[in-house]
Amino acid sequence: MAIVSFEIVSVPVADQERSKAFYQEILGFNLLREESMGPSGGKWIQLAPPGCTTTIALVTWFDSMKPGGLQGVMLNSSDIDGDHRLLSSRGLQLSNIEQQPWGRYAMFKDPDGNGWILRQPPDA
Repeated sequence: MAIVSFEIVSVPVADQERSKAFYQEILGFNLLREESMGPSGGKWIQLAPPGCTTTIALVTWFDSMKPGGLQGVMLNSSDIDGDHRLLSSRGLQLSNIEQQPWGRYAMFKDPDGNGWILRQPPDA
């Protein structure tokens, strides 16, 4: 098999501009691409955490992907305590940090209810 990576995760949203602001201003993602798409005035909006090769696209065009339907995507952190404090100071509501064999983690939702997990992997 020649598959080597994940490229883009489609995040179903109701309002691309509101979501773009959340991912940029609260989570600190970089805007990689924003351009018109299709005849109906749609947009391709692609973002990523700084230095990350996997990206997200804020999508509104998949009928079977309802806003808030994405759950359980993990964002890795090398300092979950610091990131938890920073994101909380930006107004994000995160769960308390918990410990599991697969790492320390906290959960949060974007404005549409898509569920994310902020995780610090266990020490190797």
